[in-house]
Amino acid sequence: MQRQTINEAYASTLNWTGDYLVDWKNGRKVFFPIDHEDRPLITYYLAFSFDSAISSSDGVYSFLYKKLGTKGLLLKNGEILREINRSYYHAHVYEYPAAFAKLKDGRDILIHCPKDYNRLEFEEVETGVILTDHSDREPGDFFHSRLEVSPDHKTLLSKGWVWHPYDFVEVFDIEECIENPKSLDESRIKPEVCTEISTASFINNELVLIGGSHDSEPFDDDSPDQLQNGQIGIWNIKTNIVSDIITPECTIGGNLIPIDDTFAWELYENPKIINYKTGEVLHEIKEILSGKQVSSIVFNTQELPLIAFNQRTKQIAIGNEDTIEILTWQNPDGQHP
Repeated sequence: MQRQTINEAYASTLNWTGDYLVDWKNGRKVFFPIDHEDRPLITYYLAFSFDSAISSSDGVYSFLYKKLGTKGLLLKNGEILREINRSYYHAHVYEYPAAFAKLKDGRDILIHCPKDYNRLEFEEVETGVILTDHSDREPGDFFHSRLEVSPDHKTLLSKGWVWHPYDFVEVFDIEECIENPKSLDESRIKPEVCTEISTASFINNELVLIGGSHDSEPFDDDSPDQLQNGQIGIWNIKTNIVSDIITPECTIGGNLIPIDDTFAWELYENPKIINYKTGEVLHEIKEILSGKQVSSIVFNTQELPLIAFNQRTKQIAIGNEDTIEILTWQNPDGQHP
């Protein structure tokens, strides 16, 4: 694991936009190649306490939001397009659901919940048109959160919760939902497990690395061959089969992020590299604090550092107070991911 520390780096948000690590709230780059000019990304003050940000795949659009709030702000090349809102309902205790995706015709969409906590919508970024607004929709009782889109932009993963409360996941075919918005009302498949799902992230377009909660009550109908508390496994969203179930050497929290088909970042308490096929912890930096998040339900963001994952380089950035740590994993064969 390679480590680069940036001292006296006061950031309100952290987000990778290409190879730049950006603090969109303050309109500046906090990490960038030395051969690039460091110039402001926006020329005005954003008079609101945004603490999170995401960007579209090409970096043209960015979305700033309050993680435990209802307010968001959509930008295009640093200029304000419009304000975005979500339902107030329990918004103060769980992460704002938002993700960008690119449709097959090239249009960028923002996926979020502007009307109700349980109703996902696809909004065309440039125009503001809601593509999935249908009068016959009847969404299920699921609090959508921690949205993630597959590498090919075809599948949406929601890592949210249901009352009262336990964490779970839902998946949706993006193009199918464009053609039939009612497909957004209920997940087409759900993994058969015996635990809450505290973490999930795409390994590739078909496989999702999932982790069972380590601090919740197990389900009553436990089956020994299904995912249990504290275990991790690989969920195939095409076959709906969970395989390669193991108990890792470390506690699994809410941020388990695959690097490739073998290794993953695990960020409960401290950043680690684990082999998710064997459960072995290969490296850990104990002096870096990466929080104790175990769910989309957070309550207090002051207890969490800023965390940003670069999908292309597989780097992790962790911001604590006035320091930002940038971590890069090098595979045992000497190659970067």
